[in-house]
Amino acid sequence: MSTDARDWTAFGRIDADGTVYVRTAAGERVVGSWQAGTPEEGLAHFARRYEDLLTEVNLLEARLESGAADPQHSLASIRRLRSSLDEVHAVGDLDALAARLDELTARAEKRCEEVKAAREAARAEALARKQALVEEAERISAESTQWKAAGDRLKEIVEEWRTIRGIDRRTDAELWKRFAAARDAFVRRRGSHFASLDQQRKQAQARKEELVAEAEQLSTSEDWGPTAARLKELMAEWKATPRASREAEQRLWERFRAAQDTFFTRRSEVFSAREAELRNNLERKQALLAEAEALDVEADPRAAQQRLREIHSRWAEIGRVPRESQQALERRLRAVEERIRQALDSAWRRTPPSESPLLAQMREQVARAEQQLEKARASGDERRIREAEESLETKRRFLELAEKAG
Repeated sequence: MSTDARDWTAFGRIDADGTVYVRTAAGERVVGSWQAGTPEEGLAHFARRYEDLLTEVNLLEARLESGAADPQHSLASIRRLRSSLDEVHAVGDLDALAARLDELTARAEKRCEEVKAAREAARAEALARKQALVEEAERISAESTQWKAAGDRLKEIVEEWRTIRGIDRRTDAELWKRFAAARDAFVRRRGSHFASLDQQRKQAQARKEELVAEAEQLSTSEDWGPTAARLKELMAEWKATPRASREAEQRLWERFRAAQDTFFTRRSEVFSAREAELRNNLERKQALLAEAEALDVEADPRAAQQRLREIHSRWAEIGRVPRESQQALERRLRAVEERIRQALDSAWRRTPPSESPLLAQMREQVARAEQQLEKARASGDERRIREAEESLETKRRFLELAEKAG
């Protein structure tokens, strides 16, 4: 439609007394009175009022189409304008404007239905999202033991919750109440867990302090075998005991390891020194054994016997050798002793019959004492070996004195 006010004057007239009429399909009706100028000016004046109405309708239509206005508000304005046309004080095509407003009313009503449906859909989606968040929070509250991750997720849910709108206040309040209850239950359960964990850590710290104290006490022990076994038991207990707090755990562990290192370092030093001593004893006994095996037994059994006695004395003074070498050394030394005993037996059998029976008895005692010494050495019992050596030495000494006296 044209915006020229003169286009609308054809829909009106002014009679001689100044009464202004507008023509409609239903007939003429009075819209006002004009006394201030010519009829043409009066019609133009009332036509401009129609233009104002037309401008308002154009604006309502534009805002409705653009979606910038609330369609419900637009519908109310359109209906207001439509109902006012029966009494409006304007000259113009009121029938066309009424038809246009009727068409706009239908469009506005449709738009209102669309907006309502969209709002309902948005509300349903918002409701579903918040219900899902509540259910997630309730699962976290009941099941999760990933305390930090779960706590962070509950904070994220709160932030996400604030971005969701479109739910009625009552429903939103009920959902929030469920969420808050789940969050509070999780906080209580997490607090209870960490309180229990703290108690366990205190108990673990107390037990590990006991283990450290015992380990430090044992670190100066020289009872190597039992102490080493006990320290291994303490290590097993340490591993089986729950961890204390990080700071206490590290501090106690450093003390515990230091105590163990102190003991095992000392033991290693002692064992190294002992091993060196045993190797030195082995070398000395090997030298004595070579000396014993070089004796000329057949030429002079008694001289060889005397010489072996000296070797035995020096042998006993040397002390222990490595365990894996001991039996081999003893076997070789017993072989020398056996050679001498056999040589002495042969010499004794060649002794004239007039020899004193006492000497024969004493030789037999020496032979038995030698057999006892062999048995003692085979047993590995140091005390039996020492006693057998002393007994043999005594009997040999008496035999030697008796032989000189005879």
